[in-house]
Amino acid sequence: MKLLLKPLHVVYMIYAAIVFLVIMFLILPPIFVASFFGKVKGGNVVFYFLRFWSHTWFPAVGIRVKRIYKHDKKDKTPYLYVVNHRSYLDAALAVQVMRLPFRPLGKIEMKKIPFFGFIYKQSVVLVDRKDAKARSRSVREMIAAIKEGISILIFPEGTTNETEKPLQPFHNGAFRIAIETQTPIQPVLYLDNGDRLHAKRFNLNPGRCRVVYLPPVPVTGLTMDDLPVLKQQVFDIMERELKASV
Repeated sequence: MKLLLKPLHVVYMIYAAIVFLVIMFLILPPIFVASFFGKVKGGNVVFYFLRFWSHTWFPAVGIRVKRIYKHDKKDKTPYLYVVNHRSYLDAALAVQVMRLPFRPLGKIEMKKIPFFGFIYKQSVVLVDRKDAKARSRSVREMIAAIKEGISILIFPEGTTNETEKPLQPFHNGAFRIAIETQTPIQPVLYLDNGDRLHAKRFNLNPGRCRVVYLPPVPVTGLTMDDLPVLKQQVFDIMERELKASV
């Protein structure tokens, strides 16, 4: 049976790639125009084109997205979203499920990809993890976005989790920004992305993608002295839910 299914899966992968590229080239010209509107207005316009891209591509390739809210959702409240990172699909899913513009923190290396890299640069806060000055600049850019009422999304593990553990240790950055700007933290879990497109294997599969929104974690009144406890609190909340969802 596997021998029969393998050629079909190759056809499916080619089809998914073609649909992805067709939509990308359709939205590339308007995104180029939006790039002249500035970081805030232009970035928000780019978000809606990316949302069109994801809302077209996901159904076309047979991926069903389901939001699960563990709290009363308030879309208009700026949050600092912290999300587990299992797949290259995570960034695309973020655009699919977010209803309002946001800015994710993204690796600077991705901007080198032809055509896609230009779109990527217009839609994320770039970070060069090897350059301390560049990291500081990224933090300032995220803080500026929050002050404009725009939510931020960070993968606090810093890279895709390719281990058997539910989560890798968190970095401090997301929690430092949350405390400095007094922005509530919204923990989010992507439960199925590793099954749809694993980080180690470029092997897309149709199926469900569940997105779990856990109760927000307030940071009002917290100082930098509280950062280790806050980070551990969010880690424990997310890890517990991931273990319960297996």
